[in-house]
Amino acid sequence: MARTDPLAEYNAKRDFGKTPEPAGKAESSTSGNAFIVQKHDATRLHWDLRLEVDGVMKSWAVTKGPSPDPDIKRLAVRTEDHPLSYNSFEGTIPKGEYGGGTVMLWDRGTWSPIPGKSASDIDEGHLHFCLQGERMQGEWLLIRLKKKPGEKRENWLLRKLQDNHAEAGDALVQRELTSVLTGRSMAEIAADRKGEFSLAGKKDDAFLAQMAKASAHTKSKRKPAKKNAPLPRFRKPQLATLVDDVPTGNGWMHEIKFDGYRALVAARGEEVRVYTRSGKDWTDKFAPLARSIAALDLPSCLIDGEIVAVDAKGNPDFSTLQGMLKRGHGEQGAHDALQLHAFDLLELGGEDLADLTNIERKERLDALLGTAEPPIFVADHVIGAGEALYRQMCDAGQEGIISKTVDGRYSGSRAKRWVKVKCTRRQEFVVIGWKASTTKARPFASLLMAQHEGGKLVYKGNVGTGFSGKDLDDLAGRLARLERKTPPAEVDRVSARGVTWVTPKLVAEVAFAEFTADGNIRHGSFLGLRGDKKADAVTPEKAAPAPAEPAAVAISSRERVIFPDSGQTKGELADYYAAIAPIMLPFAARRPISLVRCPQGRGKKCFFQKHDSGALGDAVHKVPIREKDGGSEDYLWIEDVRGLLQCVQMGTIEFHGWASRSSAVEAPDRMIFDLDPDEGLDFADVKSAATHIRDRLADLGLVSFAMLSGGKGVHVVVPLSTGHDWEVHKDFARRFAEALSLAEPDRFVATMSKAKRKGKIFIDWLRNQRGSTAVLPYSARARSGAPVAVPIAWGELKAMKDAHPYSIDDAKRLIDRATSRTLAGWGFAEQDLPAV
Repeated sequence: MARTDPLAEYNAKRDFGKTPEPAGKAESSTSGNAFIVQKHDATRLHWDLRLEVDGVMKSWAVTKGPSPDPDIKRLAVRTEDHPLSYNSFEGTIPKGEYGGGTVMLWDRGTWSPIPGKSASDIDEGHLHFCLQGERMQGEWLLIRLKKKPGEKRENWLLRKLQDNHAEAGDALVQRELTSVLTGRSMAEIAADRKGEFSLAGKKDDAFLAQMAKASAHTKSKRKPAKKNAPLPRFRKPQLATLVDDVPTGNGWMHEIKFDGYRALVAARGEEVRVYTRSGKDWTDKFAPLARSIAALDLPSCLIDGEIVAVDAKGNPDFSTLQGMLKRGHGEQGAHDALQLHAFDLLELGGEDLADLTNIERKERLDALLGTAEPPIFVADHVIGAGEALYRQMCDAGQEGIISKTVDGRYSGSRAKRWVKVKCTRRQEFVVIGWKASTTKARPFASLLMAQHEGGKLVYKGNVGTGFSGKDLDDLAGRLARLERKTPPAEVDRVSARGVTWVTPKLVAEVAFAEFTADGNIRHGSFLGLRGDKKADAVTPEKAAPAPAEPAAVAISSRERVIFPDSGQTKGELADYYAAIAPIMLPFAARRPISLVRCPQGRGKKCFFQKHDSGALGDAVHKVPIREKDGGSEDYLWIEDVRGLLQCVQMGTIEFHGWASRSSAVEAPDRMIFDLDPDEGLDFADVKSAATHIRDRLADLGLVSFAMLSGGKGVHVVVPLSTGHDWEVHKDFARRFAEALSLAEPDRFVATMSKAKRKGKIFIDWLRNQRGSTAVLPYSARARSGAPVAVPIAWGELKAMKDAHPYSIDDAKRLIDRATSRTLAGWGFAEQDLPAV
């Protein structure tokens, strides 16, 4: 019997004289287990998952795209087998042809059934498999659904299984908007060779055609992209001060203190350098980690973090790290694979970020590395509640925590903006000698330790435990090469008896119970040698008192009712801003602001203030900005919680911000589309419109975020790299809004005219002009019920009943939301305006 052609259906459905798709023939890839995903904007947008089996690509059309959330099951409709030659196809299938629309190669890699399973399970209606792709990773499951009467298509469900690659929501399809083959957006793929968008007749095509107008004007005004910035150089890292208690209050963010080597990582695409805290280039020692970082293809950046290795229980362990480095200069073993836990971002795209607040740099870091896979991690943090994290770490046998002021800057020195609280005493010491062992099993009995004090080495006692067999052998060889006749430090006669002295070059890390009254180590245990620190830099660490909370702003008339219908007072408003400052400052700090001031409460006279009056307080700063008439006026800006509260003390309820920094007024860095519905529309219309705008921005390769305005609308926020001027910024926003209104005139309008807005949603693009402002995330609103403007994930929008679900009474809930993985990196992305 002749074998059935598995690609007969594929070939029969296509006219290869009209479609650019490849004709089908069975063949095998080099690996034999390729997989791809193609984003396909046909009759309905979907993602085609294709797995290589027996020389063809088994295919499923996944509605809404693959989700990395195990709680989300996606419909996957089985389609005809495709040829392997289809794996590199990207382009536009003509309208009227089968599958007409734009196709992007969205992901690629290899796949394999989990152990004990096989590709033949597909015939049984299920497949449990692993993906190793550029975007999709880990374990997945396909299950065939039982056919309903009269149903012709074969429906399956695609689901992510819980593992290290799982995450909440639809993050994959929302942030990954370009081709893995060419780096193009859907709009760019839809363009022909001349860069003019296709007019296929669909609404989206009409939108793209409108966006294409005046593209030459936009391109001519762009400045050079910052992606050409050179690889950053090493800079001195910020060091933490040892304190005896965890600092309290919401002005502090707290992270785990990892048990490893501090490292500064300079990256630019495939170029990676890993530096120790003293500036040594240890890229070769951490080679596997450097390769993982290079694979991320990062823009020029300088990342601060800790390199660790984990023990058999999965806990960071310094001894494991030491053993790994001795064994193979960074080659990975079964339990000790290197990990980078990144906690700060100092440079990005040629921009020095050190002057930004700690919390904003952390948000920028999360946006940069939030999609990274193990062994690259972004260190989690909590705001306030540091004592609870400290107890958790100590109970787990970890080293302790690092606490950072939310609004602190990166200084490259030791300061109290960063403090560390240790569960056990651990310090570094210089080895100055050794005592002989009384048994042949050990080359020495103990090591003599010292630290630099007052310009000389001071003896600190002996350490005789904590050495593994490998430690003993390694140290014996090192000590033999450093022997000397005289002691490098003054040691009492009894302690010096039988000691072989060594040149003080080796630095050891030691855990101990305490220092005795005469300054010696008590119950010391050797943890390992530190090759990243010079001996002459080893000094005692003495715990200082925990830093006091910053001076508070006195709020007068705390009992005055500001919101008469719901009863909240001026004091409660001030308490809200004091609590919410850590998550609001990344968006409000160092940005020209305008204030809505209501000194007698929102029910009385309120007014808008954007210029400095000199009466707001010492933490409310001013920046001169050129006006249209050629003169200049002083505009307001703040940088910390004191600035926020001084404004509240003077009757401020709302904070509105420019789309640029006070230090770079002419360089806009975010675009905002405010969706303002006509009175006849309900909130469901607004939500649908916001999602539609997100999708159109995604077509152009732009990641966007949703914010409930606290009023009746939704803001669609598009963070941008600087590198274009206000004219380009405004022009793009205008053309985007007008393109939508022309493509769907019954739904959208791009003009403020009340007469033209009836039954439509006004896409307010005017907030993207120089000097215009938009309400800032977490700002209270001078409206009934004291609502606040709240960032939300796109996956949450559908369930929202209105644009004001939170009020100033919900500070704790908002802080918990903001520090969850759902909103991690919200409002930050490194992306340029497309030149269309």
